[in-house]
Amino acid sequence: MSRGSLTVWFDQESIHSWHPTILTGQRGRPEHYSDLAIQCCLTLKMVFKLPLRATQGFVESLLKLLKLPLTAPDYSLLSKRQKSLCLKLPDKIKSMESMHLVVDSTGLKLYGEGEWKVRQPGKDKRRTWLKLHLAIHESAHRIEACLLTSANVHDSEAVIKADTRPCFPPRKNAVRHKATDEAWRLRNHAIGRTRDWA
Repeated sequence: MSRGSLTVWFDQESIHSWHPTILTGQRGRPEHYSDLAIQCCLTLKMVFKLPLRATQGFVESLLKLLKLPLTAPDYSLLSKRQKSLCLKLPDKIKSMESMHLVVDSTGLKLYGEGEWKVRQPGKDKRRTWLKLHLAIHESAHRIEACLLTSANVHDSEAVIKADTRPCFPPRKNAVRHKATDEAWRLRNHAIGRTRDWA
């Protein structure tokens, strides 16, 4: 049973960059922890929904379990540094380059008058849901596009609405079917291209 299993590791770049090695030349005492270390702690804080004091203890326990010669920033330092933290976002690829996207969706429940009516006896028990479709870059693991639709919209339909050209890899023995919509037409096209490459 691997459900609930948690694996945490620090790569060598993070270990070497935990404390800044290059002086900024600014006045005052140099910073003891790099932006990467602060960002790592704040990321764990957001993922596990921890307060700052608990984040400090959590990072200290991780460093101790991994037997790393590092120390954790205290909660007051995290509070001060998060206001001026400079995040380095990954560079986006050029718009003309093709990319492989992984599309998935998640449900969002609407709150409001409908939720209040559910609690009343004899009222309608149906809840209102929306579906959030996410297109994630396969190698960079970043969200490239998102689309909010009603609950009855399939991922394949959302991809077409997002003005992308999907490619559904067919099985080895896949055969063409009657193209009743755009998704089936693209699937038939992919089958033909796969046979051409073979």
